Amino acid sequence: MWKLAFTLAAAVGLLAPAFADTFPTKPVRLIVPFQAGGSDQLYRALAIELSDKWKQPVIVENRPGADSLIGAEFVARSPADGYTLLATVDTTTVINRFLFKKLPYDPDKSFAPISLLAQTDFFIVAHPKFPASNLRELIAYAKANPGKVSFGSFARGSQADLMIHAINKRERIDILTVPYKGVSLSIGAAIAGDVQLASGGYGVVGQHFKAGKLKPLAMAGKARDSFFPDVSTTAEQGAPYALASIWYGLYAPAGTPEVVVRQISQDVRAVLQDREFAQKHMLAHGLTPVASTPRELADRIAADVKLTADLVEAAGIKPE
Repeated sequence: MWKLAFTLAAAVGLLAPAFADTFPTKPVRLIVPFQAGGSDQLYRALAIELSDKWKQPVIVENRPGADSLIGAEFVARSPADGYTLLATVDTTTVINRFLFKKLPYDPDKSFAPISLLAQTDFFIVAHPKFPASNLRELIAYAKANPGKVSFGSFARGSQADLMIHAINKRERIDILTVPYKGVSLSIGAAIAGDVQLASGGYGVVGQHFKAGKLKPLAMAGKARDSFFPDVSTTAEQGAPYALASIWYGLYAPAGTPEVVVRQISQDVRAVLQDREFAQKHMLAHGLTPVASTPRELADRIAADVKLTADLVEAAGIKPE
C-alpha cells in the first residue's frame, strides 16, 4: 500500500510541471464584471501581454450588472481549468458580502486568488458649474441645500460609496447616492450634469480635469496625487476619515489546479514588474502596480474584510 501511495504521489509530481508547461492550449477568457471603460485599459493591456507570452488569445469580456455579481457568478460557475478568469476590484470579494443577504457565489470559497494587480486612490470630483470648489465648501453647500446634492456611485458599497456615507454621517448632511454600473458611467453622469459629484482615480478623471469637464474637490488618499499636487487631501481639509481607494485582483474558479494558478500568477507578476509596461499602462494612468502571490492576495482580502466591516457599520449600511 505504501509503495502504491508513493508511486501515485510521484506520478502527480511529474504531471504537475508538464501540466504547467502545456497551459494554455486554447483561448483564455478574462471576465470583467463591470461596464467597458475605466480600468479596462489595464485588463486589455495585460491580456495583450499574456496573449504574447502564452501564444494563445486572451479575450476580455465585460459582463456588467448587480454590483459585479453577474460576472462573478459566471466565473464561479465556470470550469476550474484556468481558461476563465475574473479580473475585478475589491468590491467583488470584500465588500459585496456586507451588501447582500445572499450572494450567487461564496467570496471565500468560489475563487482561487491569483494575484493583486494594482491600486489607486480616488478624487472627489464635481461638475464644473457646481458651486463648491473643495470639500469644506461642498459640506457647507450640502448643509444649506439638504437633499439637493447627488453623488454618482459606480458600485454600491465601494470605498467611494462608503466614504460618502461616512461624510453624510459625520457632517450631518444628506448627499444622495445614485447607482451606476461602472465608473465610466458614473463619471459620465457627472460630466453631463445628471449628478453633481462622483469619484474616481487619476486614470479615469485626470483627462476630464485637463479638459475642464470636471473639477477636483479633494484627494481621498493619505497623500496628494503626483499628477495634481495642488489638490489637497480630505485630511488636510479636516476630514481624515474620508478615504477612498480601490485595488484590482485576478482570480480563477475554485478548484483550478494549483500548478496552473501558480503559473498564471508568475506570468502576471512578470508583466506587472516590467518597467515599460508599468509606466505606460499603470503609472501613467494613476495606478500603482501591486504584483503578488496567490497567498498575498488571500491575505489582503482577509485584512480588508475586517476593515470594511467597521466602515459598513459606521455608515449604517444594511444588507439587502
